[in-house]
Amino acid sequence: MAESDQRDPKRLYRSRTNRRLCGVCGGIGEYFNIDPVIIRLLWILVTLAGGGGIIAYIIACLIVPEEPK
Repeated sequence: MAESDQRDPKRLYRSRTNRRLCGVCGGIGEYFNIDPVIIRLLWILVTLAGGGGIIAYIIACLIVPEEPK
């Protein structure tokens, strides 16, 4: 078997440590190895540009599971 077959797949979770509301931006930041502040700023820009950011955040809060303990 290849080495990549034996590793656990990378999964997106809501963060328990980098959270302001539900941990969605913190989880995305951890998944892509980016500072969560950058994700939060981009999310605010999307929200102000068209308003879809709020709906997307609510959907992400409902769909993305919380990080296991």
